[in-house]
Amino acid sequence: MALATMEEARQILADRFGYDRFRPGQEALVEAVLAGRDVLGVMPTGAGKSLCYQVPGVAARGLALVVSPLVSLMGDQVRSLLEAGVRGAYLNSTLTPGQQGTVMRRALEGAYDVMYVAPERLADPRFLDFAGRADIALVAVDEAHCVSQWGQDFRPSYLAVGEFIASLPARPPVCALTATATGRVRADITRLLGLRDPFVLVTGFDRPNLRFDVERLDPKRKIARIAARALARPAESGIVYCSTRKDVEKVHEALVEAGVPATRYHAGLAKGERAANQRAFIDDDAPVMVATNAFGMGIDKSNVRYVVHHNLPGSMEAYYQEAGRAGRDGEPAECLLLWSDGDISTCRFFIEQESGNEELTPEEGEVVRATRRRMLEAMVGYCYTVECLRGYILRYFGEEAPGACGNCGTCEGGVEAVDVTAEARAVMRCVHELRGRFGKGVVADVLRGHASDRVEELGLTAAACFGDLGEGAPAGPAGTPLPSAVPAARIREVVELLAAGGYLVVTEGTYPTVQLGPRFREAAEPGFSLAMKSVPRKATRARGAAVAGSRAFGAAGGAASGDEGLFECLRALRKDIATKLGKPPYVVFSDAALRDMCARRPATDEEFLEVSGVGLTKLKRYGEDFMAAIRDYEAG
Repeated sequence: MALATMEEARQILADRFGYDRFRPGQEALVEAVLAGRDVLGVMPTGAGKSLCYQVPGVAARGLALVVSPLVSLMGDQVRSLLEAGVRGAYLNSTLTPGQQGTVMRRALEGAYDVMYVAPERLADPRFLDFAGRADIALVAVDEAHCVSQWGQDFRPSYLAVGEFIASLPARPPVCALTATATGRVRADITRLLGLRDPFVLVTGFDRPNLRFDVERLDPKRKIARIAARALARPAESGIVYCSTRKDVEKVHEALVEAGVPATRYHAGLAKGERAANQRAFIDDDAPVMVATNAFGMGIDKSNVRYVVHHNLPGSMEAYYQEAGRAGRDGEPAECLLLWSDGDISTCRFFIEQESGNEELTPEEGEVVRATRRRMLEAMVGYCYTVECLRGYILRYFGEEAPGACGNCGTCEGGVEAVDVTAEARAVMRCVHELRGRFGKGVVADVLRGHASDRVEELGLTAAACFGDLGEGAPAGPAGTPLPSAVPAARIREVVELLAAGGYLVVTEGTYPTVQLGPRFREAAEPGFSLAMKSVPRKATRARGAAVAGSRAFGAAGGAASGDEGLFECLRALRKDIATKLGKPPYVVFSDAALRDMCARRPATDEEFLEVSGVGLTKLKRYGEDFMAAIRDYEAG
């Protein structure tokens, strides 16, 4: 394969994409691809994974074939390439057979640098014939974690990718990229895609521009919280994720009634309506998108300023990928998780209802479900932790945490840590004595000394642990008697916290039981302690108001506050140009580019090229208009 030098790659990066240097990790991956090596890159959302194959794709003496599951977004991705002066195309089911034939014929003639294809396309005999004759210089596999049953988003169609690559007459380098992959998933990607001695790069998962927060709210209060956030800054783009279609409809209807210009997306809508709603969001016509996780994997919209989860996601992988759709331009953004007790039960129900994939044996399907259960416990731990939220995320993905980040709900205060070591030890003793045969409700009743009909029927009033957390029991500090029974809700929370830490296991099924986990012996050791989060009602309101009104323009890396008027002026110009051209505003310029214009105030072509994200193509198309707008603004 004849590829360009790194010097040529840097020139392409500057001239086509408008960046004067590669981001951390990008350069090493591009250099390895240019040297003809297979690569596996794990880079967080917003780190610029696509450039790792787009730059080599432009430089290659041939076609870069990109396997992507994002059929609904391929058009946007190709439009972004064309805006940068890159010859792009896509091939998927949205094209007629005639259009597909034209694309493949033109590709054989050398008309494209980069072509996107859906994994299902790889089994099409027409495409296989085309691939056998095309000069394919590079195969890129986006969202590569989809190939692994250990990942959070396994897709059986990805299992055919490795076989397709092996079938090519001349095997090109393979570039596999993903945002979230543990060590086990990375090993699966390497094996199933048939990567040959790949250069593996994990750049790190930290996104310093994202502010994380968790709030526990009753379901009826969640919508009010979301509406307050959206109405506080109505021009900002945000995504609200819900776990079910029913919740999407409910939240969307409530937001619209509250005056929020919101749209919606889930698999139950007609294909045309989904496409129209997605376009309205991308074009900033409907700044707020309410959606299930069917929306957004790999979404190429850089100016999402906040992501709110109305329900608890099933895994840290899913949460971090979805939350990471905020702030892809590097500007400050917020990630808020709202949850309630019912969310945990719903997640467990979904895990057990998964029918599995027909490609998997029943045993393999059970392995997938067991993996999902472990992922859920880690997600529950994130909700309860009194640690730095950013640190919790980084440690989950195997990275060292820097300590207090100063940019999450925990580090900014308003969270009280309550010592529940005594309650935790009492729960562990109770579960051990009851031999893991009963659920959280029975455990709570026994510990509180509540002789319910069920407890009486089972003869559990005779248990040694009966009443250990009841009024007068010596479970308080230093063994002092408790003034009142520990609330059942608190005991259930301690069970969940212990399960999240691996001390207990909450089983699956219609009637979940609480059993001892792999770390249960540690709870009996002298150094064991456990704390849980308690957010006072006043603090909750105060922090909610602070979040809704925080991140004023220019904070933490944005433009100076005095440039707000210029930013809005340039933003309006961007929207006007995008509307006339029928393109999403962020394709014209990202928010980060507009803010850099505010800071630099370019007046010449040379100065305009210094703006982040401005290349020769965008200078030619938009430079005069934006520099004129800056001059007019400065003239007053």
